[in-house]
Formats: sequence, C-alpha cells, structure tokens
Amino acid sequence: MSGRLASDYSAWKQLQQLYDTQHSKLVLKELFAQDPSRFSKFSREYVSPDDPSVTFLLDYSKNLITQPILNTLLSLAREAQVETFRDKMFAGEHINTSEDRAVLHVALRNFDEFKISEAGVDEVSGVLAHIKEFTEAVRSGAWKGYTGKPINTIVNIGIGGSDLGPVMVTEALKAYSKRDLTAHFVSNIDGTHLAETLRVCNPETTLFIIASKTFTTQETITNATSARDWFLGTAKDKAHVAKHFVALSTNTKAVTAFGISEANMFQFWDWVGGRYSLWSAIGLSIALVIGYDNFEQLLKGAHGMDKHFKTAPLEQNLPVLLAVIGIWYNDFYGSQTHALLPYDQYLHKFADYFQQGDMESNGKFVTKGGQRVNYQTGPIIWGAAGTNGQHSFYQLVHQGTKLIPADFLAPATTHNPIANSLHHRILLSNFFAQPEALAFGKTETEVRKELGPNASEPLVKSKVFEGNRPSNSIIFPLLTPSTLGALIALYEHKIFTQGVIWGINSFDQMGVELGKVLAKNILAQLEKPDDVKGHDSSTTGVIHYYQKHRKE
Repeated sequence: MSGRLASDYSAWKQLQQLYDTQHSKLVLKELFAQDPSRFSKFSREYVSPDDPSVTFLLDYSKNLITQPILNTLLSLAREAQVETFRDKMFAGEHINTSEDRAVLHVALRNFDEFKISEAGVDEVSGVLAHIKEFTEAVRSGAWKGYTGKPINTIVNIGIGGSDLGPVMVTEALKAYSKRDLTAHFVSNIDGTHLAETLRVCNPETTLFIIASKTFTTQETITNATSARDWFLGTAKDKAHVAKHFVALSTNTKAVTAFGISEANMFQFWDWVGGRYSLWSAIGLSIALVIGYDNFEQLLKGAHGMDKHFKTAPLEQNLPVLLAVIGIWYNDFYGSQTHALLPYDQYLHKFADYFQQGDMESNGKFVTKGGQRVNYQTGPIIWGAAGTNGQHSFYQLVHQGTKLIPADFLAPATTHNPIANSLHHRILLSNFFAQPEALAFGKTETEVRKELGPNASEPLVKSKVFEGNRPSNSIIFPLLTPSTLGALIALYEHKIFTQGVIWGINSFDQMGVELGKVLAKNILAQLEKPDDVKGHDSSTTGVIHYYQKHRKE
C-alpha cells in the first residue's frame, strides 16, 4: 500500500525466477511422497487469544509450494511493508489516501483494547449499547407497532455492504435465530424485490430498517419511500412511521424528514467502509435476528483474529499465509479466479459476501502512487455450498483447462444431526475427498486397470484426472457466532495484505461511480426517443427498443 509497484520488489523478481525454473517440477503427489511431514509443516491451528473454544485448522499443504517458495513469498510481504501498514491501519492512520480516511472496522469490535485516537472511536460502545437496548425491546415484544401488536417481521433495506453482510451472517447463524421473527432483505432497485417481500408482510407487525450512511443512496431511498407508501396505505397517519421505520445513517435532517425519530437513528462513521460494516450499526438486523449477546460474540470472534493478525509472526500469521499463497497463483501461475467452497449450507452466502469484500477492495489497476500496474491484482471470487457445486461446476475445476485455487471450509459438528449425523458424515466425506481428488488425481494407468483391456482410448483419456490442483482446507469444531467472526476477519485481513503487496488502495471503490453517473443522465432521457442524446449507436438503439416496447 506504499504505492510502489509490486513487480519492483526484489522478492517479486525472485519469485518469477522460482516459478520459471521450478513450476514444472512442483507436483503435489511427489511433494507429499518426498516429505512425510508435509502436512505438519504446512498447516496451522488457530486458537483465539481470548477464547480457546474459537479454533480452526488451516491446512495449506495441498498448495504448489515448497519452504523456499513460501519463504520468498513472506519476504515479498516484508519488502512491501505489510507489518508497517497493518500497524498504521490499527493506529487509525489515514491509509485510505484517496478519500483521506482511516480504515477502522477493527475499532468496531475492539472493546477498548487497542488504543486508537481517531474521532468517533470512543462512540462505538454507545452505539452498541443503543443496538442492545433496541433489539431487546423488539425481541421481547416491548416495542409495539402502531396498533399495539409486537413486531414479528423485519425488512432491511440497503444495498452493497448494507445488505450482503447482514444477509450472509443471518443465514450463517440461523441456528441462533429467533424463529418467530422473520427477516427479509431488500436491495435491488428492481421493484419486484420490494413487491414480492411486501406481499408476505403485515404493516401492523413489520419493522423496516433503512441502511444508508448518507440517506441519499438512490436504490435504498427509492425502496424506502415505496415501503413507506405501502405502510401508510394501511396506517394512514405519518406519525405511525416512527414505530415501524428506523435508520442506520449519519444524516439526521433527511432521516427526520422521512418520518423516523432521531432516537431511532443508529450512528456510524466515515471510517467504516460499506463492505466492512456488518460490525457496525449496519449489523442491527443481525442483532435482531440472533440477539445482542450472539452479535457481541460475533464481534469478539473477529477481535481475536485481529489480535492474531496484529501480533503473530508472518510465518504463523494465517491471513498473511492465505494472502501470499493467493498471490503465487494470481500473479505467477496466471490464475484468474479463486473459489470459496463451504461445506455447510448455513454458509451458502459466504462466497457472495466476499465477492464484494475482495473484488471491490482489490479490483484496481492503478497503485496508490498513480501508476498502472503491470501484473494482475484482485482475483474473481466465486463459489457455492458443497455438495451442490459438485453437481454443477466441479467438472471444470477437476478436468478443465483453468487452474482454480479453492478454499474448502466445513464444521466438524453440525447444528442439525439428522439420522444420527449420517447426513453430516456424508457431507464431510465429500469435504475430505474433493481436495484429495484435486491434488492427486487419477493416472491413465489407474484408469486402464479399472476399465480393463477392452476400453476405448477416448474413454480412457476422458477418465484421467491430472490432479495437481491446489486448495486450502479450513475445518472448525462448530459454526458459532464467534467462529464466524474469526473466519470473516481472517479473509478481511487476507484481502488487506494482498492490497498492500500490490500497492493499491483496498478501501475506495471509484469503479462503481461511472455507471451511476451515466444512469442518472439516461434516466432523464427515457421519456421519449427524441430525448435520447449523446450516446453511441448501440446504447441509443437499445434505449429506443425499450421505449418502443415498454408498458407502464
């Protein structure tokens, strides 16, 4: 994050040389055969410094690395000053240079342990107390709607980080949820998203959470206004809005003009980036669904990982290890993507969440110093819950022509031990088998032995698995709020580390702006064909087709 080109570092040049001379010899089957202790050398068990029950195993032995390669990758991290920039982030220095802001999601889950001087940090505990008081009132039934009935449905209206984090976490921690409180999340400006949600809501018992820092986000405020219109269609009196709408915002004037009481406005700060905001007031929907105590455990789990990232030597630092191994594939092997494959249905939104977390952070082609990079930056993040993915895209991962590094995640114990945990044993047998199959494959000799002498050549060839496809495995005892917090923070700090090495600003998102500006201009031209001006023939032609065929 110094703004220096990563390719200028001497360790980068060494890595290129190592790749050029060794990559054809890096064969997982042989690496494991040569070193019976490879697993113990290339795996680490995380134990939270605050709570020994928060633990997981990271096995990174099935990667195309040797100790000298890993040492050189860690030298790259040191040369890029990862430790220095990490400490700057934790100290509240303005490492988001384009917006002149601190980057302090770690302060949201700090519990006053790290000393951070940035304005607003001392207000975090007050906002958490506000969240606790409000969520307990709603969950207990003390908070009543305008007809005196308790709330049984919440609708979170937000987009990007104001939606993806709460969606992912409430799904992940559904086992801890209040089952008679239904949560919906509306993000898309497509009216269908709101309309289909409102069909199953009762205005007398629904609470809307409007999540917009500025209270000006087009999609969110349009959806919020339509939700209020729907509500007033039954409630009639605008005074009732205050019992059914709350805001996660900093814009008091706009919030109160909307009809929301200032007392029901939850504060956060400009050093909270959207994709790092679930720990803040944006997590109000999470706290409502799982309860404040579980929300606090989520924060504490992340704080334990923060302490690990801040203090562990790079050789034992799990976010750093994941980051540098990812750079090895992204920048030297030419991998374009990275798959997140949780073998836990509760984590089915995990990859969706980190699509924004990673791609909005590190999808940059200019360094902090303003130079165009001459290497790849952020990978394309994707994935799905196992075993579903095995029946859709694993074919390409196993036998396609692309190298796709993958992270497999799973709990040792399920929250739902159906049939005496038979389902879970079947699930986990696949969790263990897939990385093994990817790494070691199936040789032509093995295929011929299996098929017998009469098999056709094309059939034999089609059943060969070349293997040598890398993965990490992460296994934890049980998916608890604190374990989930630790896992999310693990990936946050991995993303930070990669951004520092690539010399980019991981904390702005200029790439989302241009389309929004153009859309605002186009919106004003949609009335009639003569209004459509200043576009290329393709854009003009598509708009004219829409105008010809629309019915409103």
